[in-house]
This record gives sequence, C-alpha cells and structure tokens, in this order.
Amino acid sequence: MNQSSLDDFRATVWDFYAKHPRIMPWRTNTDPYWVLVSEVMLQQTQVTRVIPKFEAFVAALPTVKALAEVDLAFVLQLWSGLGYNRRAKYLHQAARVIQQQFDGEIPRSQEALVSLPGIGRNTAAAIVAYSSNSPSVFVETNIRTVYINHFFSDRAAVDDAEILQLVTLTLDRDSPREWYWALMDYGTFLKQSKQGALDQSRQFKKQTPFAGSMRQMRGRIIKVLSEQGGSSEQELSAQVDGDDRFAAALQALIHEGLICRELERFHLTGDRVNSDNRTS
Repeated sequence: MNQSSLDDFRATVWDFYAKHPRIMPWRTNTDPYWVLVSEVMLQQTQVTRVIPKFEAFVAALPTVKALAEVDLAFVLQLWSGLGYNRRAKYLHQAARVIQQQFDGEIPRSQEALVSLPGIGRNTAAAIVAYSSNSPSVFVETNIRTVYINHFFSDRAAVDDAEILQLVTLTLDRDSPREWYWALMDYGTFLKQSKQGALDQSRQFKKQTPFAGSMRQMRGRIIKVLSEQGGSSEQELSAQVDGDDRFAAALQALIHEGLICRELERFHLTGDRVNSDNRTS
C-alpha cells in the first residue's frame, strides 16, 4: 500500500464529508455522557431510530448520576422501541459502576471503559475518540464498509485485523473525532447505494428477519409492560399476541433480570444484581 493511494483515500472521505455531513445531537455536544449513551444506543440500530430516543433519554436522565439513581424499570420505559433491551440494562449498570468506582466521572481511557458492563474494546475506543478527540483505533460496520469498498473489493473473508491496520495508517491524528464522523457518513452512503459488500467481511453475520423472531416477541413484552404496568401471564400473552415464542421470551427476560414476577403478575424490574446486594 503506497502513500499516494492512502492520500487519495483520505481525500475521497474528506471530500464526501465536506459536502454531506450529518447533524446529530452527540456530534453537536460531545460530552462524554452523551457519547456513552449514543454509542450504546447505536449498536445494531440505525441513526434515524436512535435520535428521538436519545433526545428523550438525555432529557429525562441528563447525567450519569441521574441514570444511576433511577431503577431499571424507568430506563426500560425510555428504551422501549429501540430493541436489544439488554443494552439498557448494561448502560444502567455502567452508570452505577461509574458513580461507585470512578467518582461519577466517565473514564477517559479505553482500559477503564472496557471494565464497564456492555462496553467492548471497539465501543470503548469510539467513546474515547468522540469524547476526547483521541486517535484511538476501532472497527465497526460503517468502517468495514468503507475499507472493504476501497481496499478489498476483490477479496472475500476480509478480517478485522487487516482493516485495523489500514485504519491505523489512514487515521487523521490531528482531527480523529471528525475523521471518524466522515468515515461513518461515507460508510452509510456506500451502504445506501448498495456498495457495502459487508458479506466480504469475515466478521459479517447476517441478521435474521425481525418479523417472527424472538427479538420481536421480547420487544412486545417490554413495550406492553412499559405502557401498562403489571399483567398476569394470561393477560400479557393476549396483549402481545403470544404464540410459541411467548413462553421462551418471557423466561429469558426474567432470567436476564429485565422483568420480574410478583403476586402472579409480571412487571419491569430494577437491576436484579444490584438490588440483591443492597442492605436495608
């Protein structure tokens, strides 16, 4: 890979971004809390779906302290509709860890961030890049799209390790935050114009259809309990159009501590792990 091709690549990305930058609340305000919430919400969820949920979330819970002090039921009510509700639980747990172990300050290092529930290495690196304008290196879907399109268009089974090498080589170390914004916007454009070719990634996993999935049934249960409160199993099954997925979805949500059963009625629950450890 010669320097000229790397420079041409940077120019392509920057030129696109100069003409088509997207406006998002967590770009306008790069406060670490806003970045943390947005990065967790954006996992496997499109920006257009996240923005209204994000705005409602930070309006109701404007700080880490505020998030840590409410119970999980309230967080799930705010989260309902985004899907993958375990992310809400992890975010809630992370806020409590930050309050208890980091004096209420979101860590600025990747090593500390990965100690938080639900925060992997790529998410931690993204949080550092966006909140601190630090030249951290990471890979996610849009980044894969861009680099596969430009450098591996004739390859199959491209590994993230190969992409990471190029991300490191091409990273704008003077403006890493904006460079990653540019990559994200360019990657979104490539996917929308059917130039993504994500199936060429070794890490690619095709998402199963939402309709008829366990994810759909889990989401219905959380939504009903968020909007209507406690329900008996029979009522809940009727309210969510329960089918052969219902019992398994219900038990999984109980096991994960997202809902609980009290006096034969199901409710959204608080953080089961932290609640069990509290003393009266």
